[in-house]
Amino acid sequence: MREAEFAQKLRQAGGRVFLVGGWVRDKCRGAVPHDKDYMVAGLTAAQVEAVLPVARRVGHGFPVYLVPIDGAQCEVALARKERKQGAGYRGFAVDCDPGVTVEEDLYRRDTTMNSMALELPMGSLIDPYGGRADIEGHCIRAVSHHFLEDPVRALRAARQAAEFGFTIEPQTLAYMRACCGELAMEPAERIVAELRRALKAPEPSRFFRSLEAAGLLAAIFPELHALIGRTQPVAFHPEGDAFEHTMLVVDAVAHQTPSILARFAALVHDLGKGTTPREMEPHHYGHEQRGLDCLRKWDARTTLPRLWLKAGNFVIEQHMRAPLLTKPGKIAHLLLAVDRSVLSLPEFNAVILADHHSLPEYLANGSRYLAVMKAVHGDKAPAGLQGPAIRDWLFGEQVRALRMAMPAKD
Repeated sequence: MREAEFAQKLRQAGGRVFLVGGWVRDKCRGAVPHDKDYMVAGLTAAQVEAVLPVARRVGHGFPVYLVPIDGAQCEVALARKERKQGAGYRGFAVDCDPGVTVEEDLYRRDTTMNSMALELPMGSLIDPYGGRADIEGHCIRAVSHHFLEDPVRALRAARQAAEFGFTIEPQTLAYMRACCGELAMEPAERIVAELRRALKAPEPSRFFRSLEAAGLLAAIFPELHALIGRTQPVAFHPEGDAFEHTMLVVDAVAHQTPSILARFAALVHDLGKGTTPREMEPHHYGHEQRGLDCLRKWDARTTLPRLWLKAGNFVIEQHMRAPLLTKPGKIAHLLLAVDRSVLSLPEFNAVILADHHSLPEYLANGSRYLAVMKAVHGDKAPAGLQGPAIRDWLFGEQVRALRMAMPAKD
C-alpha cells in the first residue's frame, strides 16, 4: 500500500493521519529520516481495523498496528492521552477515545523536538510546543511535567544530546534530576539500551556529562562517577582528572571507529582509577586489577552484553602494557591474544592510540606481523612431539618468524 492510499482510506472514514516522532524531527533537522511512524486521530480501533484489514495489532495496553506502507512495516497508533497511576513506564492509564486531538497526543511526549507532526496528505507541520525553534537553537526541552512520568526519558534526553550535539535546558535538567528515584527501579535492559545508543553517538561523552549535570551519573553509572576528581600525573594527563581523560578517550575512539565494542572498552579502560586509595594519587598502580573488579560489579548490577564485557576486560588488562612491550615473545603473545579476542586489531589499536596518543611499531604493523605468525602451522612440527610440546614448538616458531619480520634494532 502506498502512503497516499493509506492516508486517503483513513481520511475517507473520518480520521486524520499524521507522521510523528523521529522521522519528523530528523526532517526538520535536515538529516536523513528513516523509519516512519504514523498516528491516527478521530477513529476508534474498530474503525481502523475495518478500513485497514491488513493491519496487524501489536499493542497490548493501547492500539498499535503494523501496516505495510511503501514496502516497509510501519507502526500506526491511535492518538492517545496518558495518566500516570503507577511506577515506571508501565504505570499509565491510556485514553484512546476518538476525541483525543493531535495536540493532546503530542503533549504527552518527552521533548519538543519529538512533539511535532506532519499531517497527510498535505504535509503541513503541526508544532504546538516549539519543537522546530528548539531544533534551530540546538536545545533539548521537555514539553511539560509529563516528562517525569517515564524516568528513562532522562536517559533519552542525555542520549539525544550526544546524538545531535544539543544542549539540555535548565528546567529539563531539573526534571531529569527528579527522575532519579524511579530510574533505580527501571529494568536494566532499558538502561543498557540507552547506553548502547549513546555509545553510537558522534560524541558519547555528552551523554555522561549531561547525566552528571542532572545529578544522575552517580546513581546510574557509579563506576564512572567515581572517576571524577581522581588526579593523575600531569606530565601524562594534562587534561585533568580520570573522568575527563575517559571522556576524551571515548570520544577519540568514536571518531576512529563505529565499533560499539571499541567504544565501550574505551569507556571502561581506566575504571579502576575510581577506587585507587587516595594516598596513592596521583599514581594509580594496580588500577588494571581494580578495573576488572569494578567492571564485574557493574555487570552484576546491570547484566552487560557478554561481548562488551569481554572487550572491556581485555582492554583493561592490556592497555597499560601494550605500548611498553619490546621483546618479540611478549609482542607475539599479545598480538595473538588480540587476534583471539572479541576485538579486531584496528579496534584494539583505536583504544591504545586514543589513550596514549601514539602506537608502538608492532601494533601499527600488527596485521602484517599476525599474517607472518599465522603462516606457521603445527603440522610442520618435528616427529614425536605431542600435545603441549607441539603448542610450545609452534609458539617458538611464530616468535622466530616475528623476529625476522620486525625491523632490526639499532
